[in-house]
Amino acid sequence: MITKIETKHPVVFLTIDDGNIKTPESVKLMTDCDYPASLFLTRDTIADNPAFFNAFKAQGSLVENHTVTHNINMVRQWGYQQQLNDIVGMQDYAFQHYGRRPTLFRPPGGAYSNVMRQAVAAAGMKAIITWEAKANAGKMDYQVGNSLRPGDIVLMHFRAEFAADFAAFRAAQLAAGLEVVLLEDFLGVA
Repeated sequence: MITKIETKHPVVFLTIDDGNIKTPESVKLMTDCDYPASLFLTRDTIADNPAFFNAFKAQGSLVENHTVTHNINMVRQWGYQQQLNDIVGMQDYAFQHYGRRPTLFRPPGGAYSNVMRQAVAAAGMKAIITWEAKANAGKMDYQVGNSLRPGDIVLMHFRAEFAADFAAFRAAQLAAGLEVVLLEDFLGVA
């Protein structure tokens, strides 16, 4: 379970979830700023155009696992085998479409349990990733403090307001004097 990286290095980690809204603008923003991100994608939201995310791979981002179905109640509704099947299904899909098995997992809605931890480990991943800061509705929200700190993991989504959320993140990141680096590289699990 990783919510924040304890480090004195002036770095921040951008993570982007789901894959619902696919616009060339999102790729351009990430490419223009040279920001790598961990993309926690859900098969059911990207299945209409999985190739779209190859442009993010080309600019240095990595595809990670956010399940097949994005059932935000999976920890309460499903037992071990159903959770494992949903997680492994995305592992296989990511490998088929992006040539790499994800090493990181983000639970839909952020809720997790010991059963989910066991399923994630059985699926071959190294960590469950949550967050303490998020770019949402064109502003930054913080669980701790009122600005980005070294080692923060920031959550964004592929939504219609991607550009506004990205601008809020970029302003906060620059104000804090932090460099955007790929979480997988920092953890050594790329």
